[in-house]
Amino acid sequence: MKIAFEEAKRGIESGDGGPFGAVVVKSGKIVATGHNMVVKSNDPTAHAEIVAIRKAAKELGSFHLEGCELYVTAEPCPMCFAAIHWAHLKRVVYCNTKEDASAIGFDDSMIYEIMLSKREDPICFEHTPSAECRELFREWYENPDRIVY
Repeated sequence: MKIAFEEAKRGIESGDGGPFGAVVVKSGKIVATGHNMVVKSNDPTAHAEIVAIRKAAKELGSFHLEGCELYVTAEPCPMCFAAIHWAHLKRVVYCNTKEDASAIGFDDSMIYEIMLSKREDPICFEHTPSAECRELFREWYENPDRIVY
């Protein structure tokens, strides 16, 4: 966790983004580190967890990070929560809660409320069925060489 804290501090000092740091560990060894890079990269997905997961996947040569642990300075947001599950991490350890993050301006409660159908989504999602798009799914599914993730 000390390394995650140092990453967050590095991000703050460099002005790269918010006060968030993350470390991916496997078998007691650090695989990758990252801090929030949203401001520096103009990438709203460049949260510390995502940065560290991307680096770890590259380092390990796998999009599945089974057996890995993530140490992060704050409770993961909904996007990072999903990425953690897609990466198949085995454990997440965090310090500050989402309530702590909200208190300093990083409030993602609206996203949780939308996901739980407690609030109307301000973004319009429009379903437009398409035979061509359905065909893409069929082609991929019937490909014996497909890699399921």
